[in-house]
Amino acid sequence: MATLYTQADHNKHLTWIYLSGFLIFVMGVGYVFSRAMQNSFILYLAVIFSVMTSFISYWWSDKIVLSINGAQKVTRENARDIYNIVENLCITAGLPVPRIYIINDPSPNAFATGRDPQHGVVCLTTGLINKLEKSELEGVIAHELSHIGNRDILLSTVITVLVGFVILLADWFKNWVFWGRGNDDNDNNQFRVLMMILALILSLLAPLAAVLMQLAISRKREYLADASGALLTRYPEGLANALEKIDSDPQPLQRANRSTAHLFIANPFKGKKISRLFMTHPPIQERIKKLREMSF
Repeated sequence: MATLYTQADHNKHLTWIYLSGFLIFVMGVGYVFSRAMQNSFILYLAVIFSVMTSFISYWWSDKIVLSINGAQKVTRENARDIYNIVENLCITAGLPVPRIYIINDPSPNAFATGRDPQHGVVCLTTGLINKLEKSELEGVIAHELSHIGNRDILLSTVITVLVGFVILLADWFKNWVFWGRGNDDNDNNQFRVLMMILALILSLLAPLAAVLMQLAISRKREYLADASGALLTRYPEGLANALEKIDSDPQPLQRANRSTAHLFIANPFKGKKISRLFMTHPPIQERIKKLREMSF
């Protein structure tokens, strides 16, 4: 069974597999587009774009996510209690102390980001800090540190980039087929009909498949981070109680964004009925049940 100690290597391998597959996929699509549109520049553009996107997501994804959510950095001097909890748990987990950020928002929630443990970030809302007891707060922070230790964040970022690019590519393909110019000869008309069918399939199925892959990975890593976080604190009830309070709180995150929703410990959108198939998180009641079944 995957644990805090085995998942990091597994996620590093998956990251390289997805990155390699992503680049091969983009080059293949770029080749098809360049042949169909008789323009070799499209192939070069696709390769350059994919490499730049991967490079930016690897080096600056944490800054982008923090900016989107309006997070502000804190230090030991202005958040001593939080800093002490994070530092003590990092000692137990054998992790470097991450940077700590706060979102000024009454909705209780948290997330972690950063490309590796040496560049990790833990971000908490003011609502989480104000509404949870110390043992509950420890459970949430341990959960987020587990994401960092498991290398979940880099894998999640790569999947997010892949999903975004597939959706963009599908729209581009569809627009080119329906609005692109061509000759009026018979062969070209047959080719355009074929391309229209392929474009329709791509525009409908490819983004859906990519998003479902992202959601499946997000749900799986939440269960593992719950278990790993409980292992760090040796008190699964703390995280279980925290999840109950987060789930019962009616306030949605003010700056909730679908592109980053999967990073949070709980769905930042409140009061919206979402099909279980499209949930970025496993049901909280199931997570609570699993935590309370754990014993040390």
